[in-house]
Amino acid sequence: MIRAAALIAALSLSMTTAALAAPTVVTSPEPLPVAHDKPRVFLGGSIDMGKAVDWQAQMIAALADQDLVILNPRRPDWNPAWKPVADEPEFRRQVEWELAALETADVIVLYLTPGSQAPISLLEMGLHARTGKLVVLCPDGFWRKGNVDITAQKYGVKQVETLDALIAEVKARVKR
Repeated sequence: MIRAAALIAALSLSMTTAALAAPTVVTSPEPLPVAHDKPRVFLGGSIDMGKAVDWQAQMIAALADQDLVILNPRRPDWNPAWKPVADEPEFRRQVEWELAALETADVIVLYLTPGSQAPISLLEMGLHARTGKLVVLCPDGFWRKGNVDITAQKYGVKQVETLDALIAEVKARVKR
């Protein structure tokens, strides 16, 4: 009887722990959490005003069992009519959100998809290349792959070859 009770208690604790290990996803322009009590992962990389494949959704699904905060700059309400100028309120809001999210992130993911340009992600790579927070996936077909490879080599930025490897690297980094 005691063994059964102990087994039930262990299963209950295991299920409770599993239920607690789920990410909090914060999507621009939602406010960033004040508390920094969990690792934060910024999902930078190709968006191209919504034209690039939604790899962020794949990453979020793959991290569903992790107790962390995911900072996702891909806005479902993005309006391509917003002008990319400083006095456009929603554009400014997006840029300021991304800059704040990058600063607070423990891991910065950059997935530069083939066929995209991702100029903002290149800017973000330059801003954070020396921080040790970056992990980059830049397959053949990205228009500035050579620049990315040389910069990553120069500043010791971790590069991976596949989306699966990117996911594995993120999981390893948040467990440290």
